[in-house]
Amino acid sequence: MGASFLSDNAAGISPPILEAIAKANAGDAPAYGDDAWTRALDARFADFFGRAAQCFLVGTGTAANALALATLCPPWGAVFCHEEAHVAVDECGAPELFTGGAKLVALPGGDGKLTLDGLRHSLAGFRVGDQHQAQPAAVSLSQSTEAGTVYRPDEIAAIAAWAHEQGLLVHLDGARFANAAVGIGCSPADISWRAGVDILSFSATKNGAFAAEAVIVFDPELAKDLRFRRKRAGHLFSKSRFFAAQFHAYLEDDLWRRNAAHANRMAATLARGLGRLPGVAIAHPVEANEVFVHMPDTLAAFLRQSGFLFHDWPPAGSGKRRLVASPTTAEADVNALLAAAARHA
Repeated sequence: MGASFLSDNAAGISPPILEAIAKANAGDAPAYGDDAWTRALDARFADFFGRAAQCFLVGTGTAANALALATLCPPWGAVFCHEEAHVAVDECGAPELFTGGAKLVALPGGDGKLTLDGLRHSLAGFRVGDQHQAQPAAVSLSQSTEAGTVYRPDEIAAIAAWAHEQGLLVHLDGARFANAAVGIGCSPADISWRAGVDILSFSATKNGAFAAEAVIVFDPELAKDLRFRRKRAGHLFSKSRFFAAQFHAYLEDDLWRRNAAHANRMAATLARGLGRLPGVAIAHPVEANEVFVHMPDTLAAFLRQSGFLFHDWPPAGSGKRRLVASPTTAEADVNALLAAAARHA
């Protein structure tokens, strides 16, 4: 009995992606991205997004975010992000390192979202053109957010339009991009370039792949230096075909959508069941595949003793927990956790 709801990073690889890696393993292929799989990725992503795009494969989401921000922001620049954003709290200073010292300006916002009012207020505190101060350069949004919520296309478009008016560029951390798109029933274009996003960190790792991350650039001018930045950062893979093959399988026949839909469905089931229990409260709207819930310490301890794994969530002592569903989450495991929780209640 028991199951892990620690993270979608803990889940295995989807069978079609494993099969694609095995097929790519047959014979030799040119190295460093000159293989047929990698060369075909730009066209594959152009079909996916409905417009031309350039894809740069990397091995981790941290590298994708840090390289993307380095592309948008000079060393003396400032990046506005949410105070809970991965780039601010979970990447060990990589964005600052890769940008050469850019300043991350972490802002509050309910349910993990930046607001236009918050951005305007923060920008007003900068002395633009003053050599003594970092200069505003970019806005970074997380999709889905660190609270498991999703920016709607109009929310992104409003922030991006304002940012561009101020001369800022827009980065989207799409660690759970597929879950967000499925969660609100929109196309990939609607929450990326069509809404004004300039550069996207696109992840498949959390949704059924293995070390499959990409920086997607919609403006060729922004892409011209990125291949050098990637090489310098140690993320130009010699056997690129095994990473590229994963994305081909991920995007083919809507595997990305099916995986995300299952994970989102399991998270919604968890939230409905837990939300009915006395003393339990759902902390944020469940719009993707993460559930943040306030539960008594006694219930959390009982579930863990029953073999169910999940994280406590900051601040310490708040009673807030995070449970994450993945493409491999079994409905039986969700029902077992809910039954155990009901027994304790």
